[in-house]
Amino acid sequence: MDALKMQSWISLSSNLRKPRPNGTPFLHQIETSKRREVVCLGMLAPRKFMQRRRKIEVFKDEADEADQKNWRKVMRDIEESGSAVSVLRNQRSRGQALPKDLVLGTLMRFKQLKKWDLVSEILEWLRCQHWWDFNEMDFLMLITAYGKLRDFNKAERVLRYMNKKGYPPNVGSHTAVMEAYGRAGQYNKAEAIFRRMQSSGPEPSALTYQIILKTFVDAGKFKEAEEIFNSLLDNENAPLKPDQKMYHMMIFMYRKAGNYEQARKLFADMGAKGMTQSTVTFNSLMSFETNFKEASNTYDQMQRAGLQPDVASYSLLISTYAKARREDEALAVFEEMLDAGVRPTRKAYNILLDAFALTGMVEEARTAFKSMRRDKCHPDLCSYTTMLAAYVNASDMDGAEKFFVRMKRDGFEPNVVTYGTLMKGYAKVNNLEKMMGIYDEMRMHGIKANVTIFTILMDAHGKQDFGSGIVWYKEMQSNGCMPDQKAKNILLSLEKHQRNKRKQRN
Repeated sequence: MDALKMQSWISLSSNLRKPRPNGTPFLHQIETSKRREVVCLGMLAPRKFMQRRRKIEVFKDEADEADQKNWRKVMRDIEESGSAVSVLRNQRSRGQALPKDLVLGTLMRFKQLKKWDLVSEILEWLRCQHWWDFNEMDFLMLITAYGKLRDFNKAERVLRYMNKKGYPPNVGSHTAVMEAYGRAGQYNKAEAIFRRMQSSGPEPSALTYQIILKTFVDAGKFKEAEEIFNSLLDNENAPLKPDQKMYHMMIFMYRKAGNYEQARKLFADMGAKGMTQSTVTFNSLMSFETNFKEASNTYDQMQRAGLQPDVASYSLLISTYAKARREDEALAVFEEMLDAGVRPTRKAYNILLDAFALTGMVEEARTAFKSMRRDKCHPDLCSYTTMLAAYVNASDMDGAEKFFVRMKRDGFEPNVVTYGTLMKGYAKVNNLEKMMGIYDEMRMHGIKANVTIFTILMDAHGKQDFGSGIVWYKEMQSNGCMPDQKAKNILLSLEKHQRNKRKQRN
């Protein structure tokens, strides 16, 4: 393909999603025969985020330059070793204290990276060092770290030690322990702390309310979450009003509860109250849209509001198109994301792979799979399994077999989904011998069959002999797998087929 065709596609892709007067996209104008050219040409083209830009650093003086370079070396050493304390201990010379800026810089960096295991390791070490003044802020950060790690026992221990040191309980420490309970699934204990804060103090902060709402949503206590949110929303004497994050959590909750109407109502309420709506707000709304038209409308509304879509926005829209088996639109949105300079995540690539796999578009899936490594999104087991599904759905079992071997050669151990995908392929081409060979290999590796596996076996054998299908249906039940609606429907279909065969004989 020449540069002129390349430019034509880039120009076209920027206009693909502009709606027609009747609201339908222009994508259907793309000829199917050109799809591979589009994928191979557009997806592999150099992008903005791939351009390496040399950073120009400015230092105060030579001493500052030396300190900065030393700190970066410390960070690299910690990353490589996986242990912070051993590296920091080696930085000390003759029992002298470490520079405060180096310690705080390291803590803040790992906090930003959400590497709470390293944060807690450093703080526990500092707590025992005579040269470090372990103050209230250090205690709070340590409790928070254990909270994020779901270790409520250690969070409680640090809180008790903090109180013994003369630091009175405050909203920060209570909130951190409450979060530890919530993350560990100790929902009743988390609620008990929150109720105690409401009745006897310290007064819950906005962060406290955000965390308790998340805790209730995670616990499926939607009524309790709604009551707390409404108490802030409707009560004039409420200590504070719901903020953006609380609205986001409630929109997510209504999505989880399947109450889409209430989620949209909350979304509209944010606009009516003049509350700032961010990209996250629109993503929250898009996350439960199952209809690609509704998702596309929300996406367009976000852009009209002057907000820049992020990788989550693009991924959600790609996902709705993929589920609707509209791979052209899914590809166009992916291309739009790349052209906007947004670096795709592995999840975004996996969603696009799934769109191609559903319709057996092997070449397109291979191009996407190849592009992942180029964009530093190393494929995971989900990526390999989805790529395998592309071969299976195209009835290319030779390609599926070769890719299955490659997957294991690349160091990935197949799971029950991977084995099920390959078994489905052999069942599709009516090769029961190889299907059973894969089933035996799965069992040999200690992987238990699930409902999906038994349904494949029941369907494949039942088409050959109805009695064999019944045997596998009973085997499913005896292994503690409750047949789902799909399994029941297949059994009914097999039974109907059996009756029709009898009628034909008679």
